[in-house]
Amino acid sequence: MFFVYVIYSKKLNRYYVGTTDCIDKRIQQHNADFYSNSFTSKGIPWILKLTYQTTSENAYKLERFIKSMKSKKFIEKIIQNPDILKDVEAKF
Repeated sequence: MFFVYVIYSKKLNRYYVGTTDCIDKRIQQHNADFYSNSFTSKGIPWILKLTYQTTSENAYKLERFIKSMKSKKFIEKIIQNPDILKDVEAKF
């Protein structure tokens, strides 16, 4: 199984959306500056706000969909109500 996840940086006041097959390892990488020139290296510490389990194919589609919305408000809505992602996923 794969996960779509949302993390938040208070330092940047920004969210980051990604996909992974291992949440714990991936969050640790974000907070350990594993990719030193990446966007997330500037926002440490990151706090996990949402995980949504799905297939690998749908995880990538959901990640692209969420990013295409380009909306902090939309991300906050899915954090409050993850069932929105089920509705989106049903349309794939």
